[in-house]
Amino acid sequence: QVHLVESGGGLVQAGGSLRLSCAASGRTFSGYTMAWFRQPPGKDREFVAGITWSGSGTTYYATSVKGRFTISRDNAKNTAYLQMNSLKPEDTGVYYCAASLRVGLVTQRSEYDYWGQGTQVTISS
Repeated sequence: QVHLVESGGGLVQAGGSLRLSCAASGRTFSGYTMAWFRQPPGKDREFVAGITWSGSGTTYYATSVKGRFTISRDNAKNTAYLQMNSLKPEDTGVYYCAASLRVGLVTQRSEYDYWGQGTQVTISS
């Protein structure tokens, strides 16, 4: 069992930045693929970014955030991060951290085993 807790959400103006954190507890954090999903108002939850567990981690991103967001992890601190720059109003939503035991590029919601409670991100225009 892995328990995930997100933090760092808030309200910022378009063009601004936020850094989300995901603190993990329970089973060995380093063995999990980690990802961030988001759920815009009235829409389905969507994949944002992922990072594999081995070494410094291979990262992959949704097209809509590539070049603006950076996912990282610190296995020693059992924490994953999402640095979000050049934020746009369409980035608004609840952001969720997720963990998966599957290897490789894992982008489907159904492939993730554990989820945090979410943190609200609101971007004003």
